[in-house]
Parts: sequence; C-alpha cells; structure tokens
Amino acid sequence: MKRRTLLAVPVVLAAPRARAAEKTKIVWWHAMTAALADEVNRIATGFNASQSDVEIEAVYKGGYGDVLTATIAASRAGQAPHLAQIFEVGTGTMLSAGKAVKPVWQLAKETGLAIDPKAYIPAVRGYYSLSDGRMASMPFNSSTAVMWYNKDAFRKAGLDPDKAPATWQEVVKAAAVIKEKDAAPVPMTTSWPAWIQLEQYGALHNLPFATKSNGFDGLDAELAFNSKAHVKHIERLLAMAKDGTFKYAGRDTAPDPLMVSGEAAISFGSSGFRGNLVKSAKHDWAEAYLPFDPEIIKAPLNSIIGGASLWTMTAPGRTESEYKAVAEFLKYIGKADVDSTWSMNTGYVPVTFAGYEQAKQQGFYTKNVGADIPVEQLARGTMTPNTKGLRLGRLSEIRNIIYEELEKALQGGQTAQQALDVSVTRGNKVLREFAKSTKA
Repeated sequence: MKRRTLLAVPVVLAAPRARAAEKTKIVWWHAMTAALADEVNRIATGFNASQSDVEIEAVYKGGYGDVLTATIAASRAGQAPHLAQIFEVGTGTMLSAGKAVKPVWQLAKETGLAIDPKAYIPAVRGYYSLSDGRMASMPFNSSTAVMWYNKDAFRKAGLDPDKAPATWQEVVKAAAVIKEKDAAPVPMTTSWPAWIQLEQYGALHNLPFATKSNGFDGLDAELAFNSKAHVKHIERLLAMAKDGTFKYAGRDTAPDPLMVSGEAAISFGSSGFRGNLVKSAKHDWAEAYLPFDPEIIKAPLNSIIGGASLWTMTAPGRTESEYKAVAEFLKYIGKADVDSTWSMNTGYVPVTFAGYEQAKQQGFYTKNVGADIPVEQLARGTMTPNTKGLRLGRLSEIRNIIYEELEKALQGGQTAQQALDVSVTRGNKVLREFAKSTKA
C-alpha cells in the first residue's frame, strides 16, 4: 500500500567525508537520564574504543515524547540523526514514515552485515518486526510489566511472604485479607493501568487488543478490548475499588511511590522499576509474575514489552559508509557482553538470549532474586498474534482515552462495559484519522 512519507526529508544534511582517513561520525539521539545516560555514554565509549573507523556521539534530546517530536522535525528539515531511540508507543508512527527510516532488515541487506533476528527474545523482536518477521528497528532498552509486593505487609496479614498470588482470584483474596488485617494502607494499586490491565492482560490471556493481529497486519485494524473477558476484568477492578481493596492512584507511573514508600501491599508496574526499589524502598519487597485468570486460560502466555528501540534514519546525502557504520553499531549493542552489562547495570531485561545467559552465568540472578522473572515471562509459551505487542498509530492518544473512560467508571459514572465500549469507539476514530494521514 502506498503511503505518504510522514517524516519527509527535503534538504541535504552534510557533504561526504573529505578524507578517507577521517572517522565516520554517527549521531545517536536518546532519552536516557542520570545513571541511564551514563550507561548510554559507556556503550558509546566502548564502541568507539572497539574499532578505529567509526565514532558515535550519544546526544540526550529530552524524554521519549521529545525525542520522537525532535526526530520528526529534524527529518523534515533533512537533518535527522543517524539513530533515534523511539519508545514502543511510537512504533506504529515510525513504520508509517516511509523512506524517512531504513528498517533493520533493509540496512543489513544493503550493508552485508548479518544481524540475526533469532538471537533476540521473541517477545522483544516481535514488537519491532513486521508481520513476516523482518526486523524494523533494533531492540535496545526493554522492560515488561510485573507484580511487586510488600513482603512485610504479607507477613502482617498472615500471608506467606514467599508465595505471591499467581491468579487474579488469589490476588482478590489476598487484598481482602490485607484490608481486613489492616496490614497496609493500600491493599492493591496499579501503575500504567491501560498498558498493564488491558494490553498486558490481553497478551497473557491470548485476547486481541485489536483486529489485524493487533494492527500488525494493516492500518484498517479496529480495537477489540471491549470483549466479555476484558469487561470481566475491569468489573473486577471496579468491585475492588468499591470495597476498598484497590486504589486507583493515577495514570502511568503516578502510583509508583505507593510501593516505594511501603503503603501499597500489591502493585503492578514496569520491571524497570526494580532500580528505584533497590535504591529507595526501606521495606522487604519482592517481584512476581503477572497474575492470570484460569477461567480464561489454563496457562498464561508471554507478556509484552515496554521501553524503546533504535531506528535508523535516512537523510539526503547520507553515505553508504554512514549506513554501514550504523549497522556496525547495532551489531555491537547486540553482543552478549554489551547486552548483559547494560541489563545488569540498568534493570532493563537482556534483549538477546546470549545476553541473558551471560548474566545468568555471572550469577546476577542468583544475587538478585526475581530479576530473571521479566525475561522468563517474556519468553514463555508460544507467541501468537495477540502476544507480539501492538502496532497501532497514535497509541498514546488511545491510552489517554482509556484513562478518561476508566476514571469515569471508577467515579460511578458508567459501567465497565460502557467504559470499554466508548473507549473502543473513540479509539477507532483515532485509528481512522491516523490511517487517512498515511495514505498517498
């Protein structure tokens, strides 16, 4: 299908290198701050020291949204960076960018540099691949959703602190006991409600979030998260909110402090949250798999990823040597030692099997109990069209719609069915507008 290039590139970026002896300069825009920025710079320094032909410069361009906006603007001006770190929510937008991006599979083919998709954990590579398996962007910092729980609160409630609830039925019972025993001010909460309680919930239970393989197979996908199973889950959360065993504490990461402070006994959040707990939590905490509903599926499938990937950008005048240099760097960050070190130092999951095995061999998961749960959860089961992730344009806007409707339901303004029905209707309008904007 012909599509209009969303990130048009009308002007020349730079002239080819004047002397063959000069290093090929590569610019990488990223969104990492503080200790994460230090790790990004460590990777860039390590790559530069590993060879003498290429020099990569890592440049902080703000948060995820800022990087996406800056990349689009720079691309339209013909000044796109060689690489841009784009969060997973922007994947659909980038895939509709036409010739403004060079997919990994195409980059590898043109440069002759082998990049093996099978080296990457399926749930990770699947999110950033086309429906036929060809990789579009390079996995970099990946996380998934997990359940965090306060072991001290479990002890106070008389629950086994070494046995996390495995099913939603067990979660409901545990939260009720915690409330009854006044073991914690907040029996249960959840960060990222749309991502975890609908997107992740759907993947674990093999439920479609949208048609067309969650958008992988076409821009004409329609949202489908108002099914009977989805509604049942939201009804469960509404009932828990009504009886005081669940506290809605806001969108995205707003509820995170409740787990850090120890106020929450059970919280759902990103696996990348581990670093904050290690640094700041004063109570005994643990990490566990996301719970599932055995009435829907006998054994849960893989969860889906969050985080970001690296996109190769094009620009007028960009040379073959520059693209080859980009390919060399992408291959470098996929090396087992680079991947495992990044993971161990940041809390993100290894994106390659080899990186995971190296971290395991170094005893990282033995010393950090539970840190391997995100990887195991991402790799379990057989991937289906419902567990690869989402390929939907303007997904962040759709998430905000879901928040608005869920909040209305939590305030008693509508039922779970109505909240999801309206979210689907409003979200489909966003999808149609996005599809229209991509057509020639």
